[in-house]
Amino acid sequence: MSLSIKDLLEDKAYGLDLKLIGGTAGLSNRLYSSRIQKPGLALTGYTEHLHPDRVQVLGNTEISYLRQIPDALGRKHIETLCSFPIACFIVTKGLDPPEFLKTSAEGAGIPLLVSHHQSSTFISLVTKFLEESLLPSTHIHGVLVDVLGVGVLLLGKSGIGKSECALDLVIRGHRLVADDIIHIKKKMPAALVGQAGESIQHHMEIRGLGIINIKDLYGVSSIREKKIIDLVLELMEWDANQEYDRLGIDEQVKTILGVDLPHLQVPVRPGRNLTSIIEVAARNFLLKGMGYHSAKEFHEKLLARLEVRPLGNEVE
Repeated sequence: MSLSIKDLLEDKAYGLDLKLIGGTAGLSNRLYSSRIQKPGLALTGYTEHLHPDRVQVLGNTEISYLRQIPDALGRKHIETLCSFPIACFIVTKGLDPPEFLKTSAEGAGIPLLVSHHQSSTFISLVTKFLEESLLPSTHIHGVLVDVLGVGVLLLGKSGIGKSECALDLVIRGHRLVADDIIHIKKKMPAALVGQAGESIQHHMEIRGLGIINIKDLYGVSSIREKKIIDLVLELMEWDANQEYDRLGIDEQVKTILGVDLPHLQVPVRPGRNLTSIIEVAARNFLLKGMGYHSAKEFHEKLLARLEVRPLGNEVE
């Protein structure tokens, strides 16, 4: 994942308040890391630990230093700095950088931007922006619902009833996060956050009814903007020739963006109340999180009983 300096400049959501004052040719420079750097000693010519691929933030200390040293020396150090493939320079507090910095940045094609934020405030904002923008992401076809605080990702082939299950869950008081296309981002170290695309947010497609707006129909308490995905539940067509898990001891996982999630496969056939099954799956997930595993406990009790009364020794 990467983004350009132009993306940084055009940000509106995070309030970076950036203005370009030089180095237009470098707006296509790419950023791959969410970490920033204050040049520090690099302004004196010591570039041993310079990371040119990061945003270089110059605050009051850096600009004051450049103004106090002779122009010739400052120009020499800045030209040395600009000989590296610097992604961009950002000056905080609305300070006016020395002319030799503007000239060197322009000549090297390094974007020079200014923000009116204090250095600490800007670093916090730009770090959050970069972390959100550079997170690994993917798109999945399915439905994401919040069931009792558990993020349940419903998967299955088109037409199997994912949206109908989600609608029934909403009617029961649970919350819709996304229907059809789910945008998933990986939050470090190992959490997946799903949300709907802006154009289809709060909407759901029900065959025979068309597109409905869940927020308008059931109120703001029926929707969520985003949710961490805790459990994957896949709806499958019933196959009489296939063996399905009847104990729940052997747990399966589904890997998305390198994160392993509990994965349940639920066969669909007439007469099965899928909504209740999904609710029970969410409750069971919460129990497991508290250290209580029903299937394993049942299995252990059964084994203990067989050890006490071996098969073949029953009293008639």
